[in-house]
Amino acid sequence: AAWWNRPFSDVAALHARMVEIVRTAPSAQQLDLIAAHPDLAGRVAREGRLTASSHGEQSAAGLDRLAPEEIERFDRLNAAYRARFDFPFVICAREHTKASILAELERRVSNDREVEIAKALDEIAKIAKLRLDDAISA
Repeated sequence: AAWWNRPFSDVAALHARMVEIVRTAPSAQQLDLIAAHPDLAGRVAREGRLTASSHGEQSAAGLDRLAPEEIERFDRLNAAYRARFDFPFVICAREHTKASILAELERRVSNDREVEIAKALDEIAKIAKLRLDDAISA
């Protein structure tokens, strides 16, 4: 949707417009955007079916090198989070380690749904900014 507002003065302006579009989108579209994210260290990752960007981000946080007990912990926490909110836990993995991701997952599962929707959208904005920067510098 931001494409139709081009040209942009810089990448920051493009990103700001993208964030604005998401923030003003109907809640169903926001939830669809959140739901499009894979579980961190989940089955899709273990089966090698992540996008290249998601794989790189999860790898940078060490999520591709988990011990069996860590995999079980991620699976258990992801399932609890998804059961509570009906969407996956979203965090900008490039800004975290596996330990800090687990800590955030454990902390955020106790939030209310509206707080988590807003937090997930904030995290998606961070992910989008980093990916835009990557695309421009490539």
